[in-house]
This record gives sequence, structure tokens and C-alpha cells, in this order.
Amino acid sequence: MSDDARITVPRALTREQRARRERLVESARLLALEGGYGAVTMHDVADRADVGRATVYRYFASKDHLLTEVAATWARRITDDVDAVAVAAATGETPAERLTSLLERIVRVAAEELTLTSAVVQAVTSDDAGVDDSRTVLFRFVRDRLATAIGDPVPEREEVEVALGYVLLGALVSLTSLRRPVDEVAAMVRASGRLVLAGALAGAAT
Repeated sequence: MSDDARITVPRALTREQRARRERLVESARLLALEGGYGAVTMHDVADRADVGRATVYRYFASKDHLLTEVAATWARRITDDVDAVAVAAATGETPAERLTSLLERIVRVAAEELTLTSAVVQAVTSDDAGVDDSRTVLFRFVRDRLATAIGDPVPEREEVEVALGYVLLGALVSLTSLRRPVDEVAAMVRASGRLVLAGALAGAAT
């Protein structure tokens, strides 16, 4: 296969092409869910999606690129209702409560699908240059979800978002590579979220 066939197409996709791309992402997700990182091969993804192998490479530069897109879909599914900040605020929830609830929710969903979580963490942390753009988009999306959960303006917001992103990544690594108990990791992200937010607010007050 030529190098050109392995470059992800940057142009806008037709409805049919978007549907095919989504089918490839879903096929990769199911393979990762069933067998982890090692179970996802471009050949098996193509077979499961009922397309030719060359077709997979028209949309995704590598396996890690494909799994990073799986991670993006996974992140959107977990946080699809986080925009309901106004509803949460009406019930008396504070920014810290909304933030820590979101962090814990991500951890607990990740623990329920540990094989899939392990696969996407391995892909997202890959040194494959083909992952860079998708990883950047994913990290920005997660940061935006965290910011939305906080809701209220906070000092040094960008630094807070970055710190919380590292907390979340560390939590997922703790679940997958270190096999720490989910309750322990959930407690860690809740405490970390509170401390990061409190530290930013305290720093602004001094």
C-alpha cells in the first residue's frame, strides 16, 4: 500500500462518507471493548465494518489514530449532558460539586469498560505522530467539558483546565495500567478536583 493511501483525508465528507467513517469508529470500539488494544487491527476493523482495508486508511492514518477517534466518541457520550449547568445550579450545586461529579462519573464509566479504556489510553498516549491532531482536539474537548461543569468564572482558568486534564489522565492510567480500585480512583479525582479549584480561588484572593 502506498504512503498516500495512509493519509487521512482532510476534506469535508459527504453524508455517505461520514456514515462509513462512523461505522469504522464503532467497529474499532467494539473490537477494543471485546479484546483490548491488541484486538484492534486495521484488517479486523475493515472486516467488521464490511469495507476494504484500503478504505480504513483513507480515513485514519494508523490504528492509534483510529482509537483516538474512538476515545473522542467515548468522551462525548460520557459528557453529553454536562451542558445542563443551569439545571445543576438551580438545585444548589456549587462549581466544585459539578466538577467533582463529572470527574467521578468519567472514572466510573471508564471502570465499567476497562478493556476499552485501556485500549484508548494506550492509543492517546502513543508517540505516533499521526495521533497528534486528533489528540489535541480530544484534549481541548475534555477541557471544554470540565470548564462547562465548573460554570462560574475562575482565575487562571486555562491552568486549572490543564491541571484537571492531567488529573483525569492519571486517573485513567491508575485504573488501567496500575489496576487501582475504582472507589480509590474516584475518591482521588474528587479530592484533586476540589483542591485544584480551591487553590485557584485562594490564589486570586491573596
